[in-house]
Amino acid sequence: MKTLLSLTLVAATFSMAATAHAADAKDASKPAVVIVHGAFADGSDWAKVIPLLQAKGVSVTAVQNPLSSLEDDVAAAKRSIDAQPGKVVLVGHSWGGTVITEAGNNDKVAALVYVAAFAPDAGQSTADAGKGYAPAPGLAHLVSDASGFLRLSEEGMAKHFAPDLPAKQTSVMFATQGPILGKAFGQPVTTAAWKTRPSWFVVALNDHMIPPPQQQDMAKKIGATVTQVKTSHVPQQVQPEKVAAVILAAVQAAR
Repeated sequence: MKTLLSLTLVAATFSMAATAHAADAKDASKPAVVIVHGAFADGSDWAKVIPLLQAKGVSVTAVQNPLSSLEDDVAAAKRSIDAQPGKVVLVGHSWGGTVITEAGNNDKVAALVYVAAFAPDAGQSTADAGKGYAPAPGLAHLVSDASGFLRLSEEGMAKHFAPDLPAKQTSVMFATQGPILGKAFGQPVTTAAWKTRPSWFVVALNDHMIPPPQQQDMAKKIGATVTQVKTSHVPQQVQPEKVAAVILAAVQAAR
């Protein structure tokens, strides 16, 4: 009896392993989406878009950036990219655009999606990419702590980061924001993944954090497929359906 039970357990174990392997093989045939959030946010910033992608059968991973340096954030993104079984569509919002520009130089990355994001060239930092443009009004609401980490004030979050969202929501965003080391904005990327991969760009026309003309110029520079939306700096929260549609277009192209 014990022998029969043992054999049954072994058979069940092999069956589950085979099923898991088959599921992995199936997943590997479809591009996965890896999302890199920006400064003054965390992975929950994408909570409205992720279910829309999952409903289409897309595997999604939202990276939780340490925001302690460009190198650290790139490393976090690369871990998530390497964990995917097949091709990856890499998405970046705001500061996350700088991160995917560097982290996207990975054989698994098939496409890049910039959402109201920075897209620096090789040798450029985030700060360099903004030279020549009038300072965004939201930047006047940054507050530094003793260690040099920057946060947005509550007014900055409500009136400049996401003025088109309800006050109750921006209050939560203020409380859960990820502070970023200010020095990170001056750290340059070494390579630009958009030079060797197709790119999509969602331009936020009412953005108070990255000037819309700068977004439009960066999108043109990288040769991206452009979608313009009349939102603040967080189109993924204000118009999640449109942002999801852009990501799905990139996924379809990467198949």
